[in-house]
Amino acid sequence: MNDSPNRDVVIFTEAVQLPADQRAAYLASACAGDAELRQKVEALLHTHDHVGDFLEASPQKASIEARVESSTGEKAGDRIGRYKLLQQIGEGGWGVVFMAEQGEPVRRKVALKVVKPGMDTKNVVARFEAERQVLALMDHPNIAHVLDAGATESGRPYFVMELVRGTKITDYCDQSHMPTADRLELFIQVCNAVQHAHQKGIIHRDIKPSNILVTTSAEGKPLPKVIDFGIAKATTGLRLTDKTLFTAFEMLIGTPAYMSPEQAALTSLDVDTRTDIYSLGVLLYELLTSTTPFDTRELLKAGLDEVRRVIREEEPVRPSTRLSTTVGADQAIVSKHHGAEVPRLIREMRGDLDWIVMKALEKDRARRYETANGFAMDVRRYLSGEAILARPPSAAYKLRKLIARNKLVFSGVSLIFVLLVVSLIATTRWLMIERQMQEAMRQQLEIARLESLAWSFYFDAKHGEAEQMLRKALALRRQSHRAELMPVIIDLRLLLLEFANQKKFDEIRPLLSEFVDPALLSRPEDKNKCKELYLFASVTLAQHGKWNDAAAVTEELAKSDPTNSDFYHMRAPLLVAKGDVEEYHRLCGEIVSRFRNTTDPYVADKMAKDCLILPSAGVDLKSVAALADVAVSGGSNAPGAPYFEFCKALAEYRLGHYQAATNWAGLAIQGPFDYPRVNAAAVMAMSQFKLNQLDNARTTFAYCNKVIEEKMPKFGQDLGGDWQDWIIAHALLSEAQNVLGASPAKLDSPQPQRNEAPVRSP
Repeated sequence: MNDSPNRDVVIFTEAVQLPADQRAAYLASACAGDAELRQKVEALLHTHDHVGDFLEASPQKASIEARVESSTGEKAGDRIGRYKLLQQIGEGGWGVVFMAEQGEPVRRKVALKVVKPGMDTKNVVARFEAERQVLALMDHPNIAHVLDAGATESGRPYFVMELVRGTKITDYCDQSHMPTADRLELFIQVCNAVQHAHQKGIIHRDIKPSNILVTTSAEGKPLPKVIDFGIAKATTGLRLTDKTLFTAFEMLIGTPAYMSPEQAALTSLDVDTRTDIYSLGVLLYELLTSTTPFDTRELLKAGLDEVRRVIREEEPVRPSTRLSTTVGADQAIVSKHHGAEVPRLIREMRGDLDWIVMKALEKDRARRYETANGFAMDVRRYLSGEAILARPPSAAYKLRKLIARNKLVFSGVSLIFVLLVVSLIATTRWLMIERQMQEAMRQQLEIARLESLAWSFYFDAKHGEAEQMLRKALALRRQSHRAELMPVIIDLRLLLLEFANQKKFDEIRPLLSEFVDPALLSRPEDKNKCKELYLFASVTLAQHGKWNDAAAVTEELAKSDPTNSDFYHMRAPLLVAKGDVEEYHRLCGEIVSRFRNTTDPYVADKMAKDCLILPSAGVDLKSVAALADVAVSGGSNAPGAPYFEFCKALAEYRLGHYQAATNWAGLAIQGPFDYPRVNAAAVMAMSQFKLNQLDNARTTFAYCNKVIEEKMPKFGQDLGGDWQDWIIAHALLSEAQNVLGASPAKLDSPQPQRNEAPVRSP
């Protein structure tokens, strides 16, 4: 027995549950010769006349002693507010329940519950108000309704609820000789009421037959009513009362026979709605067998600690097993109450009903039904002949239970087993590592042999054999646990060269996707290694007119380094070449946003030129023209002057400054480089046409076309390192042809004529 300051209260709580003729034996065991303690408990029992249907949680010691000294309080015939007390119908630890008559505004019989005189301590009042608030929250046909509340003239609180004229559920079923199916239907209604309370955030914590009264509905059907929420608890942040509500440490909350293992544990483990599921399981057990899973009267004789141990540790027998072990008079009583022979009842319960009840009575609350509604639904499935959710415990669960009962034996066996397993794992791991090292070494030697052969075949111009060896080497590197990126890139670059030699350009992009993850371009440690490979692949594809594949590879490069102007200068012409105007416009907007403030003439030249390839770039042309001004700011003696002058000419043309465009184009045409000359000639031809200098325009266009035909590679050939300018030249040539509306074959091709000196920007 726990030696707590409230020991007399704890013993009183248990003794009050026993019949009067068994209390003496229990007190002799529980008090263990302590005469003073026994005298206190007997005084409390004497004061507690009887336990009614509205029994609440046990009060604290101070409250009980106060009750001993309290006055008689209200009696039949007295009035409380507008209610006349007719008859006392129940009494609990700190409250009395009267049948009362309400005079106005309606005349009706009600139940009025009031705190006893002398029991209005802070804790009692707090629990009383909590019960009143809980009942006020409920709105369910199977839960008693609160009608009114107030305080007596002396300040003691009371509340008024509907008067339930009924019998506790077990007595009702037995007196009506209800068969099993009807008992289950009644039980489903109780589950629905408890589910409603749970949905309101309330745990009842004291579900038992005396707190479930069965009355008759207007249709003449049995109607169970759940009452007495005196020790209910909120599961959410809901405040049931503004008073301080305190439960004494080591105080049992609830009735032992219906108490869940977590309630009996008296630990810091908080209870939740599944504690009511356990109590519902005990109730169903009693409805089916006319007894609770454990004989509490016998256990209490051994002491409170034994009660708690049994509830927490011992497994109850199944309902069918309990019935099969009843003998003599008990069997006859059960048969009479159920209106059926015991063998038939055993057959009904064996199987599904057994597992439904045992699932609700699981010690581990995680294995119970999660909700009262789930419990009711499984009972409903049984009644409908459907498959139930409850199932017999698995072999693994039974093993865990066996281990829990034989901890020392299994601890020793487990230790030996763990040592054997650890030794086996260590040995196996060592053998695996050794085998992996040998396999890795073999792979490295084979890779080195294959790469050596590949280089020999490459220098001997045996391209097919070199490709075959490189593919095998790359496949082995991908399988290797110690694969390094740099050798892979070297092998891939050589293989790309082989593809270029064999004109297998369509295989370049799939090869990159197979052996190199584009995400490596964003990792600082791998970025530079991968960038050269992607750059080499994109240039190779672009030089051979594979615009789509080249654009896709270049896009990965641009993502990896969005500040590198070279990648934009590669991507913009490729988008023009593949005809993706929408993406070209988006890219031009990004170029202007990122590079509009550059002071580097080479960067400014490339970025401005990229945004001027097509007649419309979807951006502010003034910002682009400003970049062209930066490009020509270095003067005509700069190494890239012809390129810059062409860029400036194109910018002026796009702005509609045709004379200035003609002048700047004339400077570029005089330069030593073919691409600036041909591109500038296209701009000059269009500008001359806009200036209505039609003959000069046709002459200049013919010159542009001649240079393209004679000095530049044809599509399908290697376009060389100036492939961007090749794309720009053909785009401008096509635009000029559309502007002039002329066919190149009809035009002469002398040198174009300059009209006047260019106008230089400040």
